[in-house]
Amino acid sequence: MALLKSAFLVRSLRLVATLFIVAVAVFFMVRFSGDPVDMLAGPDAEPEVLEALNAKWGLDKPMTTQLFAFFSNAVQGDFGRSMASNRPAAEMFLDRVPATLLLGLSSLTLSLLVGVPMGIVAALRQHSVFDRFVMSMSVLAFSMPNFFLGILFILFFSLHLQWLPSFGSGSLLHLVMPTLTLGLSASGAIARFSRSCMLDVLNQPYIRTARARGIPQLRRTIVHAVPNASIPLVTILGLRIGDLIAGAIIVETVFSWPGVGRLLALSVASRDLAVVQVIVLATAFTMVFANLAVDLLYGVLDPRVRR
Repeated sequence: MALLKSAFLVRSLRLVATLFIVAVAVFFMVRFSGDPVDMLAGPDAEPEVLEALNAKWGLDKPMTTQLFAFFSNAVQGDFGRSMASNRPAAEMFLDRVPATLLLGLSSLTLSLLVGVPMGIVAALRQHSVFDRFVMSMSVLAFSMPNFFLGILFILFFSLHLQWLPSFGSGSLLHLVMPTLTLGLSASGAIARFSRSCMLDVLNQPYIRTARARGIPQLRRTIVHAVPNASIPLVTILGLRIGDLIAGAIIVETVFSWPGVGRLLALSVASRDLAVVQVIVLATAFTMVFANLAVDLLYGVLDPRVRR
């Protein structure tokens, strides 16, 4: 138990250090990418207007002063205000979170329901026609860009069949194509990983012993193989959960889904500093926290890790 607490403390310190480095990097990158005041005021703005806007948003101060002010306000829960709408950046982010979570969890569920069973069956039927089919489809799904797959769905389901709306939200029908785009793309990687984990377990001595004792294949698979093969799947599941925000940026843009990813794309285009910073920090926190949770969950699922 003491060792587990020590490991948790070390990983927590790494989480804080990672978030600090990400915050500093994003702070300087968004400011060196271009002057947001030029975007806000327009190309024909007078110098006096530009000076007033710089003073209003604190951009006339030295970088170190701005950085210190950012961290001082951030520890109090104030991540600044949007330069485009003058709303709190954290509030704008939280308004978009439900839509992103709905899309992310729906696509994650679909990818698991498709990828895990296909990977397990492919491992049980290694070198068969089904195995080759699954691996081919996995490579295709994993290699195809999300935006291209999304455009294909729009052309087929919206323009050709006219079954589904091509953009926006408001009903479950609007959720279908974004979920298919993200879910099928991720299912390819999950299927390959599931197959690899399952093959590794099937070659273990205890599985051969169970086979020699005459235990039926269905019971060997469900009782002995699948639980042990699912432990490494926690890693890829953690990565998928950590990628809920960043992984949906392109898909949300293609389908005009009102989530965090689309807000990030619009904020980067308009150089809305505070909104970009809070979204990138939230994405980094999600990724790091998901990795921390996976590390701790390994210790729960596998006694060897605890030892």
